[in-house]
Amino acid sequence: MRFDVSAPTAGIAGSAERFPVRRIFCVGKNYADHAREMGGDPTRAPPFFFSKPADAIAGGAGDIAMPPRTDNLHHEIELVVALAKGGANIASDDAMSHIFGYAVGNDLTRRDLQADAKAGGRPWDMAKGFDHSAVLSPIRPVAEVGHPAAARIWLSVGGTVRQDGNIADMIWPVADIIAELSTYVELKAGDLIYTGTPAGVGRIVAGDVVEGGIDGIGTIANRFL
Repeated sequence: MRFDVSAPTAGIAGSAERFPVRRIFCVGKNYADHAREMGGDPTRAPPFFFSKPADAIAGGAGDIAMPPRTDNLHHEIELVVALAKGGANIASDDAMSHIFGYAVGNDLTRRDLQADAKAGGRPWDMAKGFDHSAVLSPIRPVAEVGHPAAARIWLSVGGTVRQDGNIADMIWPVADIIAELSTYVELKAGDLIYTGTPAGVGRIVAGDVVEGGIDGIGTIANRFL
């Protein structure tokens, strides 16, 4: 028997090279308006994290199959950070030096499964970590885009804008996210961090075309089948 030991990869804008994806971390409720719409408290409590498997990566263009076992699939547009190097207990004022680049992500969520898990005090794994649940645009290197602190972030379904915010409104900025996450795990090159979503998350059904973007970073456009 032969095993497939190839690592999942993501595209790099303007390059034939691929970014090897090691782990995917996600930040929950990092915009005050989204925290409120989900029934949470938008005060600046320490961020909480959850994970997706590396092979949950899906391209930011093309068709995506609707996942099984859900009647309420939701979109969540996000700024994604790709790390070039890692470490443990990274200082916030040194965190930005660890970044390779930035991308646009869609953290797909089986909202019905998530609600059931929350109600039963169970993990979110099957609500968040399913196949093709981490949509990602090509990564734009820091050398090209710098470190964006303010930029429009938006998402539309069928041409109707549902999410429209600014990454400047994140409760925890990128440097603080990296620093805090590195107190839980040792980060390494190849890690991706989905940094949270603004308000307006909602349902996707078969046939929907979902488009989104972050000014200066990139766009995504997927049809759900």
